[in-house]
Order: sequence, then structure tokens, then C-alpha cells
Amino acid sequence: MTIGAILHGRTGAVILARPGDTVRAVIDLLAQHRIGAVPVVEDDLIVGIFSERDLVRLMSSYGPEALDRSLDEVMTKSPVTCDSDMAVMGALSQMTQKRIRHLPVVDGGRLVGFVSIGDLVKYRIDRIEAEAAAMRDYIAS
Repeated sequence: MTIGAILHGRTGAVILARPGDTVRAVIDLLAQHRIGAVPVVEDDLIVGIFSERDLVRLMSSYGPEALDRSLDEVMTKSPVTCDSDMAVMGALSQMTQKRIRHLPVVDGGRLVGFVSIGDLVKYRIDRIEAEAAAMRDYIAS
């Protein structure tokens, strides 16, 4: 299965931020949508990512004044990405190796989705449960 299969059933736009947004505004966005990271996009191109880890690092280094900084100063630039044709297991492996929890999905240079490690694990568990149910049904018949 591919990342595209996970994105296929989703509705709504990807929650994102702009490089000029303040950390304070993005924290509100994360809280409002109950998410752990946002891709940072400029002219439909991904230029970075801002996550809870970035926030913790900033607060440790700069204290409360970090909240008034703009994302282009503090975001993780050149984030690891994948395309929608990548296998779910490949994406999980990449996330584990890079020690990241969020992966922007980019096709043709444009952001088309955003997945978390939780999304991928849930998808794998659902598939395994469906396969187990099919086996039980097959054995029972």
C-alpha cells in the first residue's frame, strides 16, 4: 500500500503555515486543530516544517520571546518528504531512521498531503485486522 492510499480517503485541506507567521500564531493553529506539526508553505512549495519539537527547542533556548519570532527564522528547513507513490512501510522506515513523526507528501514539487507516524501505524493496524478477519471468515466457512 502507498501513502496515496492513505490520502485518498481524506477530505479537507492540509493545515499549513506561512514563513512570515509568528510562532505564537502557529501554536494557536496546532492547538486549535489538535495536531503536532504543520508544513510551512510559500507559493505552493514546501519550505519547512514546524513541530512541537521545534517549539520545545525554541522555548529552551529563547524563553517566552521565542513566541514573537517568525517561522522563517525557526522552522526546520528542507524537511524530509515523500511522494504519494511511496509504500507505507517505506515511509514508516524513513520516519524511524530520521527520527521524525511527520512527513509532508510532495508530488511534482507541490504539497499534496501531510501524514504522521500515527496515521501510518493506524493504517497498518487496520489492514492487519482486516486480513485477520478475512482469515477467520475463510477458516470458519
